[in-house]
Amino acid sequence: MDDADFIMLDGIEKVFDVRRKVGRFRRERQRVRAVDGISFRVPRGEMVGYIGPNGAGKSTTIKMLTGILTPSGGRLRVAGIDPSRERTRLAQRIGVVFGQRTTLWWDLPLIDSYRLMHRMYRVPDGRFKLNLERCVELLDLGALLDVPVRQLSLGQRMRGDIAAALLHDPEVLYLDEPTIGLDVISKAKVRDFLRQLNAERGTTVLLTTHDLTDIEQLCRRVMVIDHGRLLYDGALAGLHEVGRSERTLVVDLERELPPVEVVGARVVKVEGPRQWLAFPAGASAAPLVARIAAEYPLVDLSVREPDIETVIAKMYAERSDEEPGEAGSEEAGRTGDRLGTDGSRLPN
Repeated sequence: MDDADFIMLDGIEKVFDVRRKVGRFRRERQRVRAVDGISFRVPRGEMVGYIGPNGAGKSTTIKMLTGILTPSGGRLRVAGIDPSRERTRLAQRIGVVFGQRTTLWWDLPLIDSYRLMHRMYRVPDGRFKLNLERCVELLDLGALLDVPVRQLSLGQRMRGDIAAALLHDPEVLYLDEPTIGLDVISKAKVRDFLRQLNAERGTTVLLTTHDLTDIEQLCRRVMVIDHGRLLYDGALAGLHEVGRSERTLVVDLERELPPVEVVGARVVKVEGPRQWLAFPAGASAAPLVARIAAEYPLVDLSVREPDIETVIAKMYAERSDEEPGEAGSEEAGRTGDRLGTDGSRLPN
């Protein structure tokens, strides 16, 4: 197995047969294409963000990668293993965290769940002890080990689940909404932990999340999925270019004035002496600041980076305008091309 193809999807599809109510007494069967011809490669040791709106096919992809679901078509390998055919063998090499579900035993203290996993995965005693100590320290679990899982808050349980997924030293870690319910401090701890895990052990991480700060701080590469198709696969910086995102210059003037007029930016909001100016994400703020400082009574200013969520929403909106049809239908799922970092079309 080539490390460049550590995770390999080639034309993967997943089609569900669902029955929908038609009229008062009739139901008809419809085929819903949740994943439609997705292909990508993830090298060993890479951290990749896999993002998209609800219903885009993210969780379905993760379930096929773990062997929970069998693909309807295409070819899939993780560490050289076909997940659906050798699920038990693959389980020894992967860790999974689903934010809305737990792998912990609900009525047992947290430490008992870890001891059960120690036996289930047949982790050597010394290795288990070291991994547990490391997770407890870095995820701040010391005070929670003797607490029943049902008494943990959502954020505490999430940290407990992340530790549980790593006790057997998985080579691949799938994270589906891993920071859901966490406060700012806990999120920072989880991100630091994942960054350190990847750097020290070369763990391959596929991260799906709606908290795009996770993606910005952890992943250099991002894949955007919409209606089961890859809309974008490339560098995080390139996503701003494709979505034509803008940075915001927030200017505080000495007094209330008419909207600032400066080449290369436009005023999008005015509140008293404060004005918000939008300019292209790829442009430098320095020339704008120099012009404004020379022509206006400037007191203070700050630059705000573009919100990736807004960029993605704009990409979805533009795609919907170009592709008429009911969202979520099989026909809508079949349309659309992938975009490279430069906005060019990539082969499906």
